[in-house]
Amino acid sequence: MRVFHPILIVAAALLAVFLQARWNFPRLWLSVQIDLLPGLMVYAGLSAGLATVTLLAVAGGLCFDSLSANPTGVSVLPLFAIGLAIQRQRHLILSGQTYAQWVLGLAASAIAPVMVLILLKTLGRDPIVGPGSLWQWLVASLAGAALTPLYFRVFGRLERALCYRPFYETSFRPDREIQRGRH
Repeated sequence: MRVFHPILIVAAALLAVFLQARWNFPRLWLSVQIDLLPGLMVYAGLSAGLATVTLLAVAGGLCFDSLSANPTGVSVLPLFAIGLAIQRQRHLILSGQTYAQWVLGLAASAIAPVMVLILLKTLGRDPIVGPGSLWQWLVASLAGAALTPLYFRVFGRLERALCYRPFYETSFRPDREIQRGRH
């Protein structure tokens, strides 16, 4: 479990980036590109260590940037900041509650594009921002919030299916009968 969990998370990030690039349904129907990585970063921040969060931010951010119009590496810092903030405060978060997962997914999906926009402006790029950007930001944030609890369910099922649970044996044998009294 120590090595398998981070590998599974990074593999899910690569699959998410591929799905974002290949799946055109939300883009054509809603005119919005849904970002799957902030919700995955919420899951990684609540269930994994700092090394996994860093690996996810670097691998996911670089893969995402290589398939988008963003400069290479601009998505790494926002993803890492989200994962680090959640990972550092995870002892205060009710990670098993669907509502908490939804709220964290909403916050992460809303903050990540704003941080990327700030970084692009800082780098001297001029991204296209207009009245439709508010619609795209709102729909992408709500979709990220809806998908975050799904990550917890899918990874929970994968963990139960692929990882063994420790077996604790007691000294009590249920087939043994205890004789009471004198015989």
